[in-house]
Amino acid sequence: QVQLVESGGGLVQPGGSLRLSCAASGSIFSMYVMGWYRQAPGKQCELVAAITSGGMTKYADSVKGRFTISGDLAKSTVYLQMNSLKPEDTAVYYCNAGHQAGWAAGPYWGQGTQVSVSS
Repeated sequence: QVQLVESGGGLVQPGGSLRLSCAASGSIFSMYVMGWYRQAPGKQCELVAAITSGGMTKYADSVKGRFTISGDLAKSTVYLQMNSLKPEDTAVYYCNAGHQAGWAAGPYWGQGTQVSVSS
């Protein structure tokens, strides 16, 4: 049974930084893609950033230049460095992973970690 465990959320002031971490366990095969999604109250879940085992990355337009995704998918770990945080970044952030090629969300989800940006 695949499990994703996230850490690193919290409360930060506008302009601050946070780093999210996610580690997957229980999979026989390495993940092809891992990423971060977020869901704010009253809004749909959206892709924030994703990375493939080959190192390709994808970002939501709203976070380009502020967030950086990195990881070692051979070890099933992924990180999200979030800088210059804005109140609109407030959401529950979910780690996601899958073995399939492409950018679609994989079948594995973490439990979510709250990120709150407020003065």
